[in-house]
Amino acid sequence: MTIEIVDVNITSPGRNFVTLKITTSDGIVGLGDATLNGRELAVASYLSDHVASMLVGRDEDRIEDTWQYLYRGPYWRRGPVTMAAIAAVDMALWDIKAKKAGMPLYQLLGGASREGVRVYAHASGTDYAALKNAITGYEELGYTAVRVQTGVPGLGQIYGVSSTGPGVRYDYEPAKRSGDRPSEETWDTRNYLNHMPGIFSKIREDFGTDLRILHDGHHRMSPIEAARFAKDIEPYDLFWLEDCTPGEDQTALRLVRQHSTTPLAIGEVFNSVFDYQTLITERLIDYVRSAVTHTGGITAMKKLLDFAAIYGIKSGIHGPTDISPVGMAAALHLDLAIHNFGIQEYMPHNEQTLEVFQTSFTFDKGFLHPGDKPGLGVDLDEDAAAGHEYTKAYLPVNRLLDGTVHDW
Repeated sequence: MTIEIVDVNITSPGRNFVTLKITTSDGIVGLGDATLNGRELAVASYLSDHVASMLVGRDEDRIEDTWQYLYRGPYWRRGPVTMAAIAAVDMALWDIKAKKAGMPLYQLLGGASREGVRVYAHASGTDYAALKNAITGYEELGYTAVRVQTGVPGLGQIYGVSSTGPGVRYDYEPAKRSGDRPSEETWDTRNYLNHMPGIFSKIREDFGTDLRILHDGHHRMSPIEAARFAKDIEPYDLFWLEDCTPGEDQTALRLVRQHSTTPLAIGEVFNSVFDYQTLITERLIDYVRSAVTHTGGITAMKKLLDFAAIYGIKSGIHGPTDISPVGMAAALHLDLAIHNFGIQEYMPHNEQTLEVFQTSFTFDKGFLHPGDKPGLGVDLDEDAAAGHEYTKAYLPVNRLLDGTVHDW
């Protein structure tokens, strides 16, 4: 059997998704997630204009060889566009292989290492009262871990805080459908550093020590600011502090480690094991945050997480709604199989999305399971997808109070 047809599907049921569909000569279909938030068409073009023709006629069972063919063959390596395209192919081939075996994918990855996958929700509020309401709602739904983000006095709309008001299961989508230019937000690190420790103190007062608290700094602190912040929040026992400083300079995390024992997570914008090499070998982080979709797929993420396991570092795979249900399913199969699982990010997709992508994963008391359908367990309704045309959307740009462009 060989790969016979390679299709790229672009749909926008509330937000944009790019899905690769590979069909074998005997009619087996595999799906892969190729969504890159705000740069979706770049990956779609990479796949349709450069990759699809290279795949037709290849043996669909040769997953490792195909991965290396797409990574080493074109000479130009790495980067989010290339790695998202490779990831989509890789997921689709694993989906096909597991369907041929009549098994859910996690069985081909070594079988289940746990009964379910602990997930964390996104709780936010423009002030503490709204945040408290959101956390309470998530606890009532059974969540045992929440990522908390809140407004900062003196600033307007900022990353991670819903603009739709208090409550749970809000539709937080930072990519704004604002035409040809991204929207802009304003930031002040000093206000943030002075405000957030008090928020964590109130959360511990109101919710006790059992709740797992996570927080995302979103690359906005300098190394010394991140070191101060990580130390200041030690008394509140965070599960992790994420992306406390830009990840390009891996050595910056040394300074944070020297000053604090707060667990650190990083890697949302990484797309290769080489982005982690120093961080892992020097144990400068505690959790790997990459997405299967942006890091070369299941083949590459399994190798990355096995490498991290040698150093006692766990997984924390990226999983907001800019990862399609296909990419989320791939993450869940890995989560269930690997030994060094930590936690899984989870933002439920909206009803429109779930009409386009039919999923088999289930939620119960703070845990997800990918289900036992053969393959990834996700089907694409192409008729439903066709009813949602692509709409240009960009992530915001961030500026300091004096107008300087800052990390978003």
